[in-house]
Amino acid sequence: MTKKRLFFIVGFFVLVALALTACAGPAGPVGPAGPAGPQGPAGAAGAAGPAGPAGAAGQAATATCEDCHNATSNLTGKLEAWIASVHGSGTAFGHAGTNVACTGCHSGSGFTAAIDAKVAPGAAQETALVNPSRIDCRACHQIHTTYTKQDWALTITSPVKMLATDVTYDGGSGNLCANCHQQRTAFPEAKDGKVSVTSTHWGGHHGPQTAMMLGVGGAVVTGQPGPHYGISDTCVACHMGGAGENADHSFTPNVSACTKCHSDAKDFDVNGEQTAIQKQLDEVKTALTTKGLLDKDGVMVVGDYPTDYAAALWNYLLVEEDRSLGVHNPPYAKSLLDAALTNLSK
Repeated sequence: MTKKRLFFIVGFFVLVALALTACAGPAGPVGPAGPAGPQGPAGAAGAAGPAGPAGAAGQAATATCEDCHNATSNLTGKLEAWIASVHGSGTAFGHAGTNVACTGCHSGSGFTAAIDAKVAPGAAQETALVNPSRIDCRACHQIHTTYTKQDWALTITSPVKMLATDVTYDGGSGNLCANCHQQRTAFPEAKDGKVSVTSTHWGGHHGPQTAMMLGVGGAVVTGQPGPHYGISDTCVACHMGGAGENADHSFTPNVSACTKCHSDAKDFDVNGEQTAIQKQLDEVKTALTTKGLLDKDGVMVVGDYPTDYAAALWNYLLVEEDRSLGVHNPPYAKSLLDAALTNLSK
């Protein structure tokens, strides 16, 4: 093939290509993206970012639920003991947990509400909670505040101004107990030489333990704080074996607490004190029944009585409803019952 002919052929195809290019339409739409290629190597680490906001005040950086909820019996053991106690069984709550005059002590949530409001739990509250609870862990402990063992701290331990008398109870950890275990009213004033017993629940209150410890609250009789008021942490020392992780949450006193001072104690009737006071209680009860202030079943009879007789009933109730048979303050318990017997002999 001659060079002239080859040049002609090549030129012909170039012209055809140019013609086809000139006739092509606009570019079509972009097709879908293909699959991602393999990940490339990691780049160099960037500069550190700014520090995050500070955590909640008082909460430990390492706080975990396992501080309390773990394989030990520290929590479950206390729970089982508490369930069997009067606080945990619901007896107190069932009696008056929804009563506005009683909910501050008979309901765990009522107690917490009173403490939060900075009012005395033992006093009548403005309202009773719609869904009150038993005296539970949250009533006494700062549960789920820091989510650490600090949550075992007591909700309140400040000294307690007594509701019925012008004295203050200051017994360490036992101050928590004193908020409720005290008298609510003082012996009423006489009118025309008589005092009215207004109901079958008349008296200072059914749980006057701290009044007995302090030697106050009786009618006419003047007392002094008992020897057990001087024990560190008072109520907690004897009824829980002391404060701390090993505290007994059944709240049942143990003779082992007594032997720290009474080395030969085999039970709570140390030196026969409980036996002697039970004998006095029986004598006063018989005299009160004879005088008509108690019926044959030991229930108070509503009526107006001479001041001496009403005072005898008041003092009898203070010792009887203390439930310790004088252990909380033996000298004062004996003085109250001696005075009652003297009054009823008139």
